[in-house]
Amino acid sequence: MATIGFIGLGNMGGPMARNLLKAGHKLKAFDLVQSSLDAARAAGAETVSSAAAAAQGVEAVITMLPAGKHVRQVYEESVLAAANTGTLLIDSSTIDVETARAVSAAATKAGHAMVDAPVSGGVGGAEAATLTFMVGGAAEAFERARPLLEKMGKTIVHAGTAGAGQAAKICNNMILGISMVAVCEGFALAEKLGLDKQKLFDISSKSSGQCWSMTSYCPVPGPVPTSPANRDYKAGFTAEMMLKDLRLAQEAAHTVGAATPMGAAAASLYTLFVNAGHKAVDFSGIMRMMRGD
Repeated sequence: MATIGFIGLGNMGGPMARNLLKAGHKLKAFDLVQSSLDAARAAGAETVSSAAAAAQGVEAVITMLPAGKHVRQVYEESVLAAANTGTLLIDSSTIDVETARAVSAAATKAGHAMVDAPVSGGVGGAEAATLTFMVGGAAEAFERARPLLEKMGKTIVHAGTAGAGQAAKICNNMILGISMVAVCEGFALAEKLGLDKQKLFDISSKSSGQCWSMTSYCPVPGPVPTSPANRDYKAGFTAEMMLKDLRLAQEAAHTVGAATPMGAAAASLYTLFVNAGHKAVDFSGIMRMMRGD
């Protein structure tokens, strides 16, 4: 089994790291938050005092960090110099495509193999090892990364060259954000019209209104018992994280001159929702704003 450096042990990185430990891999783990380090140590990881220490003497390094600026800093200031030549680098953060490509180019220049491998599936998917990984990078690097990713996820897709994983993630989540707003609007209108929410669900889930936001993550309590709406919108994927992804999509669209008016509208609505104090609420909780709560 491989020895892996794991940097970033938060809500997603923590359970991902634990799944690698369960699979028999050895981990050198680092995070700025002491409680996250303590949890990793309790799960069997060796904890270290810096990102550079996590990257030294390992076969692969996995990072799960908040934003592009953190990824760029950790790789440029720590990982690229500390890792042995030929080390496999996997960044599972959700960041902008430009940064993903720049860091990958720097990694290649330093003699490493790298993939960007953002995830979909939320905290529940991280804990259950059922995440979807959207992977960008050379085919050889992808094949090296696949066995590790399979210990943390269920669906592993090679999306293309460097940055393609990030492109796939932000396009997918833009679609998700737009569709969630549409489903919320539909249920809010139905309520005003006196139409029972279960009746609307029974009809739309089997007809042209059907989508994942409707059938798997319904934003009103009742029709889908496992959805966060039945737990007062306790987050599986927060509104703040959805807004981050929608903003990344808008930045990318601006860069390439793509028209994404529905994505822009969704970003504006989630900005209002987050700024109203709901950043930690599940993203489906925007139903409250649509309802006028």
